[in-house]
Amino acid sequence: MKAGTAVKVAILGSGNIGSDLMYKLLKHKGRMQLALLAGIDAGSEGLARARSEGIPTSHDGIEAILEARDVELVFDATSARAHTLHAPKLRAAGKIAIDLTPAAVGPAVVPPVNLGAHLEEANVNLITCGGQATIPLVYAISRVVPVMYAEMVSTIASGSAGPGTRQNIDEFTFTTSRGLEAIGGAQKGKAIIILNPASPPILMRNTIYVVPDKELDEKAVFDSVARMVAEVQAYVPGYRLKSPPVTDKRQTPWGMKTVIVILLEVEGAGDYLPPFAGNLDIMTAAAYRTGELFARHVRERTGARA
Repeated sequence: MKAGTAVKVAILGSGNIGSDLMYKLLKHKGRMQLALLAGIDAGSEGLARARSEGIPTSHDGIEAILEARDVELVFDATSARAHTLHAPKLRAAGKIAIDLTPAAVGPAVVPPVNLGAHLEEANVNLITCGGQATIPLVYAISRVVPVMYAEMVSTIASGSAGPGTRQNIDEFTFTTSRGLEAIGGAQKGKAIIILNPASPPILMRNTIYVVPDKELDEKAVFDSVARMVAEVQAYVPGYRLKSPPVTDKRQTPWGMKTVIVILLEVEGAGDYLPPFAGNLDIMTAAAYRTGELFARHVRERTGARA
């Protein structure tokens, strides 16, 4: 790739996630050029939509991606099980993988928290929708005061939970819990997901319950949370607190503690998915943001070698 040119990217997976990411790439003309959308069903709506937008497509799945020599960056929007098979093939082909499944093959990243430390990796994992929504706020607290426990409950519209989400619920809880610890900074994390069948569908809602390890400076904590909300809103405009964080002195398994409770809502941008599907939108928005930063890094590195 010549310095100053866009990095060619591909999307693996032609379902809802892959389609929404495609429209984000088409909407934002930046450092990435979508060169291929690959799936495994020749008759899929996702491939038809891509063709209607003039995007090259293939129903040969990972094999089409591997044969696309000019593609340097691949968004895997398939499933956790599939990505464990794709990852070594992409690595061997010299392609950077941004994993939107809970496979956890590469290091877990949340763009405003730790992505900068992993730009030399060949594979990064975007954890889960709940992780992308709540880990930034747990981290915002832990950078001010040590956190002994963090718990998140994500409630999403049943209609926004496709087969992949439903098949990956066990991976969701495990991967998100570990993310609250390894990235969020909590000594112990717990994650719960609820599928709500209400009609009309609800927006993605998250409740975050944090137990600090010592008394806290409320203003410093709340200011840190506000800064992080603004950072996430830079790429997820529908990310917002339902109300300011609250603190409460209560009995916990660790004795009487001051706990912090945050209520968060995520509304989708409506690029392809409906606005109530904020759980899916935050994943594709985080993927786009991650891809942009990787593309910039690749371009700068290429320019340095030129």
